[in-house]
Amino acid sequence: MGVSLTRAAQWTPASSGTGKLESTPMNESLLKEILRFVEQFGSQHPQEAEHVFEEPLRWSTTLEASDFKTDYDISDADVQSHEKDSEGRPLLQLSPPTVYVRSFSQLSKLVHLADDKNLEEVRACLEENRDPVVKILGPSFAVILENEGANTDVLSLVGKVKEQGEDMEVKVKLFLLLQNMDNQLLSKCLKEISERVRLDPTAVKTEVELLKRFCSEGEKRLLKLVRYTSDYEFSNGCHAPPWRQARGEICYLVIEPCDTETLYITCSTAGVFLNGCIKQEGEEEESGYERTSDTYKDLVTLLKSRSPHFAENANKQDFAAQELPSTQKIQHVESVDAEEQGQPQRSYEQQEKNVHEKARQQHTPNKAGGEKKYEPCPRWKNLGLMSPSGKAEEKKPAKSSGEEKSGEIQKKKLGPGAKSKMKAEFSVSSLPGRPSSQKVKTPAGAAPVDAFSESSSESEEEEEQPERRPESNTDLPSEYWQIQKLVKYLKGGDQTATVLTLCAMMDFNLMQETCQLAIRDVGGLEVLINLLDTDEVKCKIGSLKILRKISHNVQIRRAIVDMGGLQSIVKILDSPVKDLKALAAETVANVARFRRARRTVRQYGGIKKLVKLLHCVPNLASLTANQAKDVEVARCGALALWSCSKSTKNKGAIRKAGGVPLLGRLLKSPHENMLIPVVGTLQECASEESYRIAIQNEGMIKDLVKNLSSDNDELQMHCASAIFKCAQDKQTRDLVREYKGLQPLVSLLSKANNKQLLAAATGAIWKCSISMENVAKFQEYKALETLVRLLTNQPEEVLVNVVGALGEFAQIPANKATIRKCGGIKSLVDLLTGTNQALLVNVTKAVGACATDKDNMAIIDQLDGVRLVWSLLKNPSADVQSSAAWALCPCIQNAKDAGEMVRSLVGGLELIVNLLKSTNNEVLASICAAIAKIAKDKENLAVLTDHGVVPLLAKLTNTTDDRLRRHLAEAIGHCCIWGSNRASFGDAGAVAPLVRYLKSKDKAVHQSTAMALYQLSKDPNNCITMHGKGVVKPLIHIMGSDDETLQEAAAGCVRNIRLLALANRKAQLFY
Repeated sequence: MGVSLTRAAQWTPASSGTGKLESTPMNESLLKEILRFVEQFGSQHPQEAEHVFEEPLRWSTTLEASDFKTDYDISDADVQSHEKDSEGRPLLQLSPPTVYVRSFSQLSKLVHLADDKNLEEVRACLEENRDPVVKILGPSFAVILENEGANTDVLSLVGKVKEQGEDMEVKVKLFLLLQNMDNQLLSKCLKEISERVRLDPTAVKTEVELLKRFCSEGEKRLLKLVRYTSDYEFSNGCHAPPWRQARGEICYLVIEPCDTETLYITCSTAGVFLNGCIKQEGEEEESGYERTSDTYKDLVTLLKSRSPHFAENANKQDFAAQELPSTQKIQHVESVDAEEQGQPQRSYEQQEKNVHEKARQQHTPNKAGGEKKYEPCPRWKNLGLMSPSGKAEEKKPAKSSGEEKSGEIQKKKLGPGAKSKMKAEFSVSSLPGRPSSQKVKTPAGAAPVDAFSESSSESEEEEEQPERRPESNTDLPSEYWQIQKLVKYLKGGDQTATVLTLCAMMDFNLMQETCQLAIRDVGGLEVLINLLDTDEVKCKIGSLKILRKISHNVQIRRAIVDMGGLQSIVKILDSPVKDLKALAAETVANVARFRRARRTVRQYGGIKKLVKLLHCVPNLASLTANQAKDVEVARCGALALWSCSKSTKNKGAIRKAGGVPLLGRLLKSPHENMLIPVVGTLQECASEESYRIAIQNEGMIKDLVKNLSSDNDELQMHCASAIFKCAQDKQTRDLVREYKGLQPLVSLLSKANNKQLLAAATGAIWKCSISMENVAKFQEYKALETLVRLLTNQPEEVLVNVVGALGEFAQIPANKATIRKCGGIKSLVDLLTGTNQALLVNVTKAVGACATDKDNMAIIDQLDGVRLVWSLLKNPSADVQSSAAWALCPCIQNAKDAGEMVRSLVGGLELIVNLLKSTNNEVLASICAAIAKIAKDKENLAVLTDHGVVPLLAKLTNTTDDRLRRHLAEAIGHCCIWGSNRASFGDAGAVAPLVRYLKSKDKAVHQSTAMALYQLSKDPNNCITMHGKGVVKPLIHIMGSDDETLQEAAAGCVRNIRLLALANRKAQLFY
């Protein structure tokens, strides 16, 4: 009569007053069982039946004075029992239409007197006394019982309360009787539920398709129309919007029978029923979703009840032969949350109570059956319509009936803010590890649509982790049970008791996973979140101190977001109490480590609030107590911003809120615990160009360089990482050198055991070495030798940076010899066999830079490095392909016998030619450059020609990319040497586009184009084409260039055109 009323009974919405019990088979069964219990109570338990209730049960009765006989004093319409309590109050009193009953004996007599109206009396009593157990035993008894524990056996419980008097002993026995009755009711309900069936989207879709077949004209026509209100189908097969899917609804149909009015039907997992006239999605009112009929097991059954024509003719149609996968047995019934009294609840007659009123609840198929599981589409998972684990609902043990009562008491004691949010819970078993669902707090207010999208480059930092559960309760440590007991006190105590309980909980090691999950499993997480909405500062502080620690657990922080707790924490950031703001910010820092949490912080204005926390005076030598608190608040705010800054949109929000100047001020702090989150936030945001510019303009590079010399490895790592990202800009590289930051970076290379620090330091060195002035400085500090030693036995994130730096160092000739002498060539060649694409790009670049030295090239050739580089042309990454092709150019140019080396690579030339079909300009430019080197050998050029290099090169000539133009023209020039290739280029239409290259502003394009035109001009037809396109004038202009090679090529081309013109003139004169 306690939990069964809250959980199993089905109530109508309470919008018009107190909710009523619905007229459903489930409720009828419950009422009959309760009636049988009350009728037999007086005879079976006479002692307990005489116990006087703490508060009378009162309700509006249908009985009148004439229905009462002996044992009652009747005065007009009023009736009083002869039996009275110790204070002289009658145990039964009727003042029409209200009756007051104070004992089970009188309650039993009353239902006997009601005769055939007894079921109506029980219904009215339960509807007007939603928590009869508290009225019968009193709220104080519930607290005592909770303190003794929920698992205490009968004899032990009776023995413990004997000392408190006989009355208390009777109360305990009475409670145990009621609890036993409650369990019987629940078992009966669950048995009925488990035998019932549920619909799924596939079954509904199949049945709808079947019904559509009978909409055709003719004798077989049973229906005029069957259609969905929305044709859009989600990935889980549902047509209902996601917020209705959370209630178990699958789709909405409009069906026009032949003989009745149009039917508007809702199909849900519980069954099908008529709704309030949903015609088209987007046009319906909220009331349109309300159920306006009984629930039927399927569409055919509903139509038979509503359309006589359908019912009559359906039997003639062979529906039985069209077997539908319409139902599936419920193999496991999960406990579910009841709605708070006064809140609307849905009645689903075909399933367990309120299963689909929860936004995260999903159908869990049995393991043996292997049935398909239906889920919301991925977009709605991100909105919190899924369980914290994303695929299967995160489960937790739930509270016993005794805990439920204490939860109700907690509502009263914590005030209206908490009362509106406290939720009672129930589970089939009170043992930890049994499944239960969680109540999800609905976010208030709607967020803009674009707030739900995140950066495409942002990855989910946390993978879903399977929950580790002990095999049995005996595996759980004692702390688990102790914390569960404290949570029960937390639910049932007043303000003082709550604060003391919170203090006791903090004595445990809350960083231990067992303790963290114990708080969640017994429902403590909900209580802690609800405490955040009270007006008691001490309760809030205690709750946040616990949440701050347990939120280090992945499952806990996801559960906090799912319950809407993050919104409450964000609200506290505006609190005038500084301790509260600091704790809230630190908790946000822990929770906001996954995408949905960061989005929630932004949606609810958390970024602006966190930026406001950064206002303080951090760099004073001595601080007052108040200033010290301000500094701590700012530190916690920076921690939270650090977590939030992993989102691209949050980075923009921080900048717009004015966070950059404030972070710049905090960067001057002498305190490392302040600097770490500040620099961490800056290095996270430095991936955005706007931040890099702001960091320069705010003068932060100097402070970043200064902190490279700190004794704290973590601070050094973040500073180096920030420089790594900012040093993409030349101005930053110059500033790092100006502020003497290069030597501290080199000194960090000695900390080879700290791989994160090493990766950051090598990254900063790599980017800084893009400027040759910095490379010269690095040479003074012997950085090159150290970098070469780091080419072995290092993680890939370090190797990528080390090799990148070596590629820049090798631009200076002297450094190429140093790399060779230190054994770096072999290490680089060994890395060519890796799979990391970023590493391969840098390795090929470094090998190519080293190959410009002939001694290095000899070693590369000896180690079979050219073949390894060539094989990377098959890599699917365009970046690797282009980098490998660029590396081949110096290798071919400096090899001892380049022609033979290239020919020895089986299939190598064909691979090169096929890459001319790429759509990536960088790949095309690098391949053209390689072809220009290969074509210097006539035998290789012949092979290239056979593979169709000429038409492929000609096809590329219409490009406008100057880098590609330069190398394409060079390749064409070298390919002209073989056979009839010159004429082939002319026939392929390559000449005219090349003439346009002379209009480019790039002198390198002019040089290669002039050489190509010179070679092409040796064919008469090409000369005619060139002359027609006006090539002579720009060539004459180029002949005035200071570049002798360019002069000769332009002059040679003009000479060939002129010779052809003279020959043509002679032919006209003399023939």
